[in-house]
Amino acid sequence: MRLWGVRRFALELERGGAYRGGELLCGRVLLEAAAPLRVRALEVAARGGATTHWLQGRSVGINAVSSDFTAVETYLRRRQLLLRDTGETTTLPAGRHEFPFSFQLPPTLVTSFEGKHGSVRYCIKATLHRPWVPARRAKKVFTVIEPVDINTPTLLAPQAGAREKLARSWYSNRGLVSLSAKIDRKGYTPGEVIPVFAEIDNSSTRPVLPRAVVVQTQTFMARGARKQKHAVVASLSGEPVGPGRRVLWQGRALRIPPVGPSILHCRVLHVDYALKTAGARGCLGTLHCGSFLQVCVDIPGTSKLLLELPLVIGTVPLHPFGSRSSSVGSHASFLLAWGLGALPEQPEAPPEYSEVVAGDVAAGGQSPFPLPQDSDMSLEGPFFAYIQEFRYRPPPLYSEEDPNPPSEAMRPRSMTC
Repeated sequence: MRLWGVRRFALELERGGAYRGGELLCGRVLLEAAAPLRVRALEVAARGGATTHWLQGRSVGINAVSSDFTAVETYLRRRQLLLRDTGETTTLPAGRHEFPFSFQLPPTLVTSFEGKHGSVRYCIKATLHRPWVPARRAKKVFTVIEPVDINTPTLLAPQAGAREKLARSWYSNRGLVSLSAKIDRKGYTPGEVIPVFAEIDNSSTRPVLPRAVVVQTQTFMARGARKQKHAVVASLSGEPVGPGRRVLWQGRALRIPPVGPSILHCRVLHVDYALKTAGARGCLGTLHCGSFLQVCVDIPGTSKLLLELPLVIGTVPLHPFGSRSSSVGSHASFLLAWGLGALPEQPEAPPEYSEVVAGDVAAGGQSPFPLPQDSDMSLEGPFFAYIQEFRYRPPPLYSEEDPNPPSEAMRPRSMTC
C-alpha cells in the first residue's frame, strides 16, 4: 500500500500531438485509492508562457559583478475546480476514480520552444488537497504549434539582392568581387527544397569558395538587453571560383530539415532562420537578428562580402492551387530575369486554319482535350481545365461569282416618281 492510501495520481489528455490556439484541451485526472480517501479539494490548472534568463558578468574595478536578466510573458492561465472546497471533506471509496476536465485555449498562442537561455512551455497541473496531509500534485506537458501560413503575398514574393566589394591587400587593389542572389519566395516549410540562384563574379587575383548554410538564430530579450545563440541546421558547399571567373548557381538545392517554425510574435524571444552562402573561411560569426537569406563570399585579405535576403519557416505548406497562378507567373519572370528561360526573338506565325482542321480530321476527329472519365470531381484534388471543342468546316474558296444568286422574283425594281 502506498503512503496515505493513494496508489496513483496522474493526468491524461484525450489526444496526443500538438495543439494550436482556439482548440479545446480535454483530459482527465486519474486517482486510484487503496482505501477510503478523505479529500478536501481537487483542482486542475492550465499554464503557459515564455521565460528568458541569463547572467552577464562585468568588471567594476577589481571586482566581478554579475547582472541577472529575466523576463516572463504569460499566454495561458486557466483554473478549474473538480472537487470544490466547501469546508467539509469528501470521502471517496477505494478504487479507481476519473475526473474529466476541459479548457478552451486562447485564439493566439506562441509555439512551444526550448532554448539555452529561454523557453516557451505549456502544461496541465492537478493538485489534490487532503486534510492533515501534504498536497499531491501531477503535471502533464503539451505542445503548441502556432500556424505560420506561407500562402500570403508577402511570403510568396521573390527575394533578390546584389552587392560588390573591392578586394584589397597591403594597400593595393586586388580586383572587384560582385555577388547577386535570388530565391523564388520568402516562406518555406520543413522538408522543402530551397533553390538558390546566385552569381559570383570574381575579378580579383585570389579564389573564393561559396557555401550555403541554414542557420537558426535564437534571440532572448530581457530588461532592454539581448542574448543570441546560433546553430547550423543544414549546409551546402560549392566549387571554388578562380580568379577572373564567373560562376552561376542555377537553383542549387538546399533541403530544409525537420525544424521548428519561426517565432516572430513573442516579446521576450525570437526564433529566426537564415539561409547563408559563405566563403571558405566561413561567415558564421557575422549574424544579425531577423529571418533572412545571407549570401557571403570570403575574400582573402579583406572583409567578407555579405548579402542578406529574408526567409521565414512556416507550418502551412504551399497551397496546391490557391496561389498557383501568382506563383507560376512570378516564377516565370524570376527565370527570365536570371536568363534561365528566354522568349524567342521572332515568334512563330500561327498555323493556317485549314491546316488545323485538316490535322484534326486526319487524326480521326477525336478531341485533343478528352473529358475526365469521372465527372464527380472533388475540390480536394487539383483542378482540371478542359475546352469544349467546336467543329467548323473550312471556309469556301473566294470567287467573284455569287454561288447563290437571287431569283427573278426577288430582284429589286427601280421606282420612279
